[in-house]
Amino acid sequence: MVIQPIKYQKNQSPLFALGCMSFGSPAWRKWVLDSDQSQPLLKVALDNNITFFDTANVYSEGLSEQILGSFLKKNTDREDIILATKMFYPSPETPEQIGLTKKNIISSLEGSLKRLNTDYIDIYQTHRWDEFTPIEETMDAFHSVIKSGKVRYIGASNMRCWQLAKAQLVAKDQGWEGFATMQNHYNLLYREDERDLIPFCRDQGIHLMPWSPLARGRIARADAVKSTTRSDDDAGIQNTLYGSHDDSVLHDIAQIASEHNASPSEIGISWLLHKNIQPIIGATKKNHILAAVNAQKIKLTENDIKRLEKNYTPRSQSELPWSPTQKDRPK
Repeated sequence: MVIQPIKYQKNQSPLFALGCMSFGSPAWRKWVLDSDQSQPLLKVALDNNITFFDTANVYSEGLSEQILGSFLKKNTDREDIILATKMFYPSPETPEQIGLTKKNIISSLEGSLKRLNTDYIDIYQTHRWDEFTPIEETMDAFHSVIKSGKVRYIGASNMRCWQLAKAQLVAKDQGWEGFATMQNHYNLLYREDERDLIPFCRDQGIHLMPWSPLARGRIARADAVKSTTRSDDDAGIQNTLYGSHDDSVLHDIAQIASEHNASPSEIGISWLLHKNIQPIIGATKKNHILAAVNAQKIKLTENDIKRLEKNYTPRSQSELPWSPTQKDRPK
């Protein structure tokens, strides 16, 4: 899927998006940067021709959107960037609402537009599948916000292949716009979507933009087991998703990084770019952004890619840390 018409800075299409979950308030997650700390990193992104920004209304309870919207308004022209956000979880304005109901989609959109300080969102995404709301209601609501001009494209994330296919079929039957993008979980330590979701997206022209390309930082530390504030904060989630720190894939990444005089982060991102996939990178330091920029210059050989992939261990399909059930919903 080619997102058009978008005018990129210096006529250069961004190969990855900057994820903005790390910008907001450390009161939400202790590794999150506040507004003053976030501004320099957003400036580094723009200076390096990164013009695609992804956030969500749940990040720091809306403060991520607010910080991003304020920065972009002051530092670039709206038509020069791609702005994506997500909804599903309760928003600051409507904490009693959750899911992909028409009411929550529309109210969440209005809140995001206000915080992002914009008249429209380029890609408005689901944060996850809603098993309790009819998909017909969801796709009808997304069709209405596209018709309103407040949304240009709709995107999905964290869905199984059958769920995405069901949504696309409903939209097609009604003559509505289907999902144009898929934000899935995909990296060298988690490749389960290669079985069906990724082939389906490629066949249907759905643009892939996976989150966590560095496996919550574990790939970045492939050459040395060391902790960070975030890795300490979600160590349990990492272990559930990716298993042992001594995974053979991590050793392969470190070896190939050494051969290319590169960092493990650069190799992990380069692997995705070689697959013509546009990852969403997170950043709490300048070098996190520069590693993604440098990854574009690395030329992995076919043998490199085979070595990176040969020791992969199949895993259980991942779920988000909080997967709400019917009892989590407001009465």
